[in-house]
Amino acid sequence: MSCYVVDASVAIKWFIPEIHSESALQAQHSRHRLHVPALMTLELGNVLAKKIRRGELTRTEGDAILKELKHLPLQRHADERLFPPAYQLALDTQRSVYDCLYLALAEAVDGIMVTADHKFYSSLRGGSYGKRVLWVEDLS
Repeated sequence: MSCYVVDASVAIKWFIPEIHSESALQAQHSRHRLHVPALMTLELGNVLAKKIRRGELTRTEGDAILKELKHLPLQRHADERLFPPAYQLALDTQRSVYDCLYLALAEAVDGIMVTADHKFYSSLRGGSYGKRVLWVEDLS
């Protein structure tokens, strides 16, 4: 069984209907094992907090999403062991360490990172890391 590393841009779409949500849900219903760095929970929490501040969600809705997230079949990985390769990837790709944490995890588990972050995806797809990154709409 192969595996996907899903970033927060994909995970948020599991809970909040927005562009690419239907495609993002394909990751949950695929035969691929799903992996995330621990950072994903923090990133998702940050997105929820922003949506609550903007009045797009209530606190109760945000709390429910975080509770549901805990019960998803995600293989979580400690950030500490991913940081050194993520840092090197960030320097190599000129992307953020945060985004490269997911890419480092994809390399560590020999998987593919699924993202809905078009800027990140576009910056990597034609290069040497392109084989490790999949655009959310290309999930099958």
